Amino acid sequence: MGDVVTMDDLTNDEIISILDSAERLLPVAKGDCLLPVLEGKVLANMFFENSTRTRMSFETAMKRLGGSVLNFSSVGTSVAKGETLYDTMKMIEGYADVAAIRHPRQGAAQYSADAVEIPILNAGDGAGNHPTQTLLDLFTIRQAHGSLEGLNVVLVGDLRYGRTVHSLSHALIRFGASLTLISPSTLRMPEEIVSDLRAHGAGINETDSLSDQIADADVIYMTRIQKERFPDEDEYAKVAGIYKLSVSDLAGAKEGMAVMHPLPRVDEIDPSVDSTDHARYFQQAFNGVPTRMALLCRSLGVDVPKKVK
Repeated sequence: MGDVVTMDDLTNDEIISILDSAERLLPVAKGDCLLPVLEGKVLANMFFENSTRTRMSFETAMKRLGGSVLNFSSVGTSVAKGETLYDTMKMIEGYADVAAIRHPRQGAAQYSADAVEIPILNAGDGAGNHPTQTLLDLFTIRQAHGSLEGLNVVLVGDLRYGRTVHSLSHALIRFGASLTLISPSTLRMPEEIVSDLRAHGAGINETDSLSDQIADADVIYMTRIQKERFPDEDEYAKVAGIYKLSVSDLAGAKEGMAVMHPLPRVDEIDPSVDSTDHARYFQQAFNGVPTRMALLCRSLGVDVPKKVK
């Protein structure tokens, strides 16, 4: 089965294989050549929560490979009438060959994978996991540094609710990265995640100061403070806008340091950073297409050619 619910569903060798396939698929992702290897296949984009990049990059990936897409949102569907997730997924199983699901409830992707026989790709489940984002993040980091091995990665912002950093941190330590976790005390990485990372031998530094960490960073991964995850708006107001990266902050950064962000950004990265060589976040967003292309091929049992023309 080609499910990817968490990064634990992939071995390190499988991760590298997906990234290698994504590299070969870059000209297809850019529209420079055609590779209709998924012609006749149907992807169901099951989005119970708002999305721009993830939904559109999945759709682009499938269409670039010759497949077709069913776009589902909970607005205007039978979910509004009270249909259960189980019944919705059983219905979709009859219409599609593979499904990407985003859901506000943690665990919904695994529940869906257990319910149906078609492959399920987790496109984000609440504050849980976002493995397809992690794959494009790893691809972007490897583009910047040529390797994933032994990097110093600084994760900044909402580490409590940010599912992107939860998945990414687990993946990075599998390749020997050192992690610096920067957040206000109320948004620290959950203790169970930090304990698990340390149990796997990760070197982890936790602090609330960004400026002190810039000089030694290979990657600075900024995240948005997620207003929609806060149960109390007053608590959100206390931490909104707490970390901002501007071009002047990067004066002492390493030459090849990569600034990343899963987007959307609010004010975490000043637009002045966009024109620097450090800025990787728009390339990162595009990289969702080739990595999700590679993942769709894997889930549907289709080999990516060694040479794509």
